[in-house]
Amino acid sequence: MIKTKNIIKINHLSIAFPEGKLTREVLKNITFEIYPNEILGVVGESGSGKSLTSLSILQLLPKNAIINSGEIIFENQDLLQLPSKEMHPIRGNEISMIFQEPMSSLNPSMTCGKQVDEIIIRHLNKTKKEAKAKTIELFKQVKLPRPEHIYESYPHQISGGQKQRVMIAMAIACEPKLLIADEPTTALDVTVQNEIILLLKELQTKNKMSILFITHDLSLVSEIADRIMVMHQGKIVEINTTKELFEHPKEKYTQALLASKPTTKERLKKLPTVKDFLGERKKFEIETQQERAKRHQKIYSQPPLLEVENVEKIYFNNTGLFQKKESFKAVNAVSFKIYEGETLGLVGESGCGKSTLSEVILKLTPLNGGKIKYRGEDITKLDSKSLRALRKEIQLIFQDPFASLNPRISVGNAIMEPMKVHNIYPTKKEREQKALELLKEVGLEEEHFYRYPHEFSGGQRQRIGIARTIAVNPKLIICDESVSALDISVQAQVLNLLNRLKVNYGFTYIFISHDLAVVKYMADQLLVMHQGEIVERGDADKMYDNPEKAYTQKLIEAIPKGI
Repeated sequence: MIKTKNIIKINHLSIAFPEGKLTREVLKNITFEIYPNEILGVVGESGSGKSLTSLSILQLLPKNAIINSGEIIFENQDLLQLPSKEMHPIRGNEISMIFQEPMSSLNPSMTCGKQVDEIIIRHLNKTKKEAKAKTIELFKQVKLPRPEHIYESYPHQISGGQKQRVMIAMAIACEPKLLIADEPTTALDVTVQNEIILLLKELQTKNKMSILFITHDLSLVSEIADRIMVMHQGKIVEINTTKELFEHPKEKYTQALLASKPTTKERLKKLPTVKDFLGERKKFEIETQQERAKRHQKIYSQPPLLEVENVEKIYFNNTGLFQKKESFKAVNAVSFKIYEGETLGLVGESGCGKSTLSEVILKLTPLNGGKIKYRGEDITKLDSKSLRALRKEIQLIFQDPFASLNPRISVGNAIMEPMKVHNIYPTKKEREQKALELLKEVGLEEEHFYRYPHEFSGGQRQRIGIARTIAVNPKLIICDESVSALDISVQAQVLNLLNRLKVNYGFTYIFISHDLAVVKYMADQLLVMHQGEIVERGDADKMYDNPEKAYTQKLIEAIPKGI
């Protein structure tokens, strides 16, 4: 890329928010530029200022934001000085944005096609007929299957990857000069993520637009960006070409982000975190093949803790009063065993049946065939009293801890609630004492007992969710995408925590994720699911080195490798 006159320049931008009688500066004197036909990647942890920077470009900052200094020069004018009325034609036309969560950005009461039509009619003054034709053309451009069908579909009727493609179609409808993509692939599985990255690169080349690509994943941004800007605590830490930044990172913080991501090449006993790098550098031990083999010999010499035998889950759809019922096998003849002290990895694309299988194991949904045995006993037909006892033994760590915590209940009470339900400690005082111990165990403070979920970061909320899960002393824990929405460095902390708790408490995990690098790091054995079936199984390390099935090879090849 040859540097020419920039398309946009941010000069000495500082933003603060009121905090009581004082203000807290969250963006601190940042300066950078984006060139025509360039993809600039922005990486950093939550709270680093990535999204705030992008929102300031479009004048979408919260009302209480205070701009202390700076200018944003686009087309020879300072966007920060433009009245709201003059920003309307710039948003969507000249600068467009793809948001992180398409489901919350799309209107659930409107079809996908009508939502794109609305933008085309408003910004390009097209008729309804012309808008529809352009929308279908855009759907083809972003490679949506059956574009006419998607046009008539509502957001809840299509997959996460398809929703994100609809959002991309909306963003490029007016052929903007600058596209801001704010964490556009965070919740997507690895193959869909790879498809979206390739699509954005293709659209950028075709339309000759610039892209500001925001993410917390350095490996991912290396697949798309020409240059990378690293942010930390509201400051720009480092800016360099992608190749140079990966091969010769100058700053400790950049080095820390690069090291925090689990690698498929070696198995560390403990993942390095940002704190490790910014403090005194430690040496991290690698688990040898001999150590792994010895640990496995101990695990697999005992009877299985859980046996899943030819389990089937079928969903039926009534298509009409006199029409035949349509059926869909979400889980088809699945069998496996899990042993005490083991971490069983379960991977596959969205819709493959991973979460449905976990719901069947947890008895949250009835199965249509097969058996599930826990400690040798068939649990498929338990009475309510026995089922309640089983709930204590098999627990779940949710993907979204905020959604699983009651916003009106303090963290301490949320942790004590399952103890009370299962009559684990007889008095409130004993339950409080245990809750305080668990907060410390997961790396939080006693003072957090009285706070509410909204007062914590995503990583802290996930720790609270883990504390709540282990409060009832379970034996088997299902981790369903429990780290997928976390920053790389926070993800490393939570993975280390899960492994430490496994050793200290003797937990057994079923670890479900779309991130194959994370599953490989955590898992002893690995199951690969596709269209409701187990297509490959075996030792996690061996399967990554020599996958037998084409589908497994496809998943592994889609993992962002970095440079």
